[in-house]
Amino acid sequence: MMKKWLMALTLLLVFGTLAACGNSSSSSESSAESKEKKELTIGATSGPYSDMVNKAIKPILEKKGYEVNVVEFSDYIQPNLALANGDLDANLFQHKIYMENFAKEHNLDLSEVIVVPTAPMGIYSNKFKSLDEVAAGSEIAIPNDPTNLARTLLILQDHGLIKLDSAVNPLTVSEKDVKENVKHLQFKPIEAGQLPRTVESVDLAAVPGNFALAAKMDLTDALALENMPDDYRNRIVVNTKDLNQPFVKDLKEAVESKEFEKVIDQEFRGFGKPKWMLERNK
Repeated sequence: MMKKWLMALTLLLVFGTLAACGNSSSSSESSAESKEKKELTIGATSGPYSDMVNKAIKPILEKKGYEVNVVEFSDYIQPNLALANGDLDANLFQHKIYMENFAKEHNLDLSEVIVVPTAPMGIYSNKFKSLDEVAAGSEIAIPNDPTNLARTLLILQDHGLIKLDSAVNPLTVSEKDVKENVKHLQFKPIEAGQLPRTVESVDLAAVPGNFALAAKMDLTDALALENMPDDYRNRIVVNTKDLNQPFVKDLKEAVESKEFEKVIDQEFRGFGKPKWMLERNK
């Protein structure tokens, strides 16, 4: 009887010890998971948006205790792939339409955090000083990709140079939707990255802001800058699974800060501000 009692007591002690070890391990794992991430890697395309991260976002995050590493990309493919595979915690380079299409095509789950000030499309000319001077039959270089083409046509319509079919989605409008061409403009489709070079050879050129800045053009030299819809403005993007992480909240707060806007006003002249920022400043 004594032996059975001792055996039972031994088994209880063994199982109790194992359970305690299990709880300790579980507690340790839980603690590790709940520990806030303080090292961030943010990707951005070379030029104005990597500058924006370095000058306007990184310093604010560092004040919050983060160590921030900025990775620059020269293309629009790798930043999202690097984000999805965990090499990046966030990226800044793309607008809403591109993000959604890329995510669908590559089966990724991406979400925006906040829209940021963005370099607008502009109409540039070395021949005319204003759009009022544009002569009939002038040649205008336009982007040959659908997204930037739509943006160009909207600028031309906003300034009375063309009239578009009102029934067409403004985000997908194309040359075939031009119903009136007041100045009989001659459209010359060009790859977007080559448009800055055409300013010297054509009467007018529609140049996306990022390519204009890469070519050392001054946005404020444009005859007209687009009234950009927020869908075309760049945004900070993260993996959807991270949306509720503390670092995402801190990223958003950094962009919403007055310190961020002050840097934008000083260092990024001509950048169009998103709707949320304009409404805050009313």
